[in-house]
Amino acid sequence: MSAPFRLIQSHDDLTEGAAWLAQAEPRFAPVLDQVGDLPLRLKPPGFKGLVEIIISQQVSVASADAIRSRMAEADLFDPFKVQSAGQDGLRGAGLSKPKARYVHALALSDLDYAALERLPDGDAIAALTGLLGIGPWTAQIYIMFCLGRADMFPPGDLALQEAARVLFDLDARPTPEALALMAQQWSPWRSVAARALFAYYRIIKQREGLG
Repeated sequence: MSAPFRLIQSHDDLTEGAAWLAQAEPRFAPVLDQVGDLPLRLKPPGFKGLVEIIISQQVSVASADAIRSRMAEADLFDPFKVQSAGQDGLRGAGLSKPKARYVHALALSDLDYAALERLPDGDAIAALTGLLGIGPWTAQIYIMFCLGRADMFPPGDLALQEAARVLFDLDARPTPEALALMAQQWSPWRSVAARALFAYYRIIKQREGLG
């Protein structure tokens, strides 16, 4: 019996997806040549992985890394420790007041992480976005990097929008709706397209001095 979802579990999977993507949309080919091997960026599913994504919401990579380090030192990637620490303890580790609320609420929730792995994408997104502070971007990133699904894409991500604008020579950044429509052409490897655009954005940022 075949798996219900195509998964990205190794660099071989990324290589297969990248080859398909370059053929389906030739404008990706030079990007893939520039960026080289795409990163897996996989995280284990569960509370810790989801909290790490919440930490990353709307902050720089450096800031997120610093907060993750403090959270790890305080053992705040365990839901029971988070419950004990409360929102004040989370803020002491560097979380903003809203994010402390979100992480504390997540620790108190009865989210079934194992069940998420079996749910179709839409149902998994609905289960995640039903929780305080978890929007579509956070849910999509969790599905892509923690569940390892090959055909997930977060069209609301500004880096992906900017990379698509440059790559496809658009007059302006595409809206989330427009980018989601574009990404339909990259199925069943939209997670590979996302990785390619994330990597391309870093090249653009260095080249153009974007903040």
